[in-house]
Amino acid sequence: MSTAHGVRARARIEVTAAIKDAARAQLAADGAAKLSLRAVARELGMASSALYRYFPSRDDLLTALIIDAYNSLGEAAETAHDEVADAGPLRRWTRVCEAVRGWALANPHEYALIYGSPVPGYTAPRTTVPPASRVGLLLIRIVRDAQQGVGVARTPLAAELRPEAERMAADLAPDLPPEVVVPLIAAWAQLYGLVGFEVFGQFTRVVEDREPFFRQAVVHLAQGVGLVDPHRNGTARRPAGHGTGTGGKGSRSGS
Repeated sequence: MSTAHGVRARARIEVTAAIKDAARAQLAADGAAKLSLRAVARELGMASSALYRYFPSRDDLLTALIIDAYNSLGEAAETAHDEVADAGPLRRWTRVCEAVRGWALANPHEYALIYGSPVPGYTAPRTTVPPASRVGLLLIRIVRDAQQGVGVARTPLAAELRPEAERMAADLAPDLPPEVVVPLIAAWAQLYGLVGFEVFGQFTRVVEDREPFFRQAVVHLAQGVGLVDPHRNGTARRPAGHGTGTGGKGSRSGS
């Protein structure tokens, strides 16, 4: 019984992987909006009724592909980060951003699936949230470590933004000041904007040497978040909230 169960389990894994591979090929050819279980079944030589035993609906298959894409992106970012885990926050930040770009360029159709136009009629379930959060949580971790170490600079908040900033901080990173969380979220969005412009061709005839352009851009994002190079000018920033100048609620922060 145990052996038979193991064989069935392996067979299911193999068929599931084949279905996903065929679906990804369909995404590349026709886009997510045209994903069809019947077309996938035909490609694999399966009866539609057999495929439905693995994915009861198009949305179930789409969700599986989305989760796989987010996890693949998250794994790429985390692996890159681990390679420089002992470096300073600025280096860790740029390495993660470079990994996001590298993954997107290597997997443009999967990137389009998770960061392109929404698929008509599809609403992503809550199960997509944890994998979708992996890169964001990694960036938060880098900023948190910086605050506890060399410190982060802070940008004053507009008075009308403070209630929303405090809500975002409470929801996403309660141990970080709102002045830090606001530019962090902005940098996260700008990172995917930079990557999306390149993946979707908006930089054509605008930016040709894109790797150094991207590297410089993400350094600027890091500076906006408040990450600094502790070796620059021979001094390190003090922890957030203990700097000179505006200080306290008026001090500069990032991400």
